Amino acid sequence: MDYLNLIKEAKLAMQNSYSPYSNFAVGAALITKKGKVYKGCNIENASYGATNCAERTALFSAIANGESEIEAMAIVSSGGEFTYPCGICRQVMAELMPNGKLIFSNDEKEYKVMTIDEILPYSFTKEDIR
Repeated sequence: MDYLNLIKEAKLAMQNSYSPYSNFAVGAALITKKGKVYKGCNIENASYGATNCAERTALFSAIANGESEIEAMAIVSSGGEFTYPCGICRQVMAELMPNGKLIFSNDEKEYKVMTIDEILPYSFTKEDIR
């Protein structure tokens, strides 16, 4: 799958966002080494700590379905600009897709491709726990 198709899947996922508090919808779509696509959207909750981001929703879905090798993830938002993952999502990505590519897209149909190390240098990983 090319990046533009993955971005399209992320936009479809964004349509399922449950974001009545922030009114900021986010969609994510990832592709595994096996070629399977998993999508996620942000799911808010009145107890804000129970909210889950689109990126983690997609990743947790893939892991729950037995996937362990994530090739790439596209992220889009209703804000129209490039939207980057929060700190918690970056930490989860560092562990669950350390070699994956991240594709960020805006409403101008532009996109950027980055690595986990670029968005979270010096991350804390399982190698740090000894």
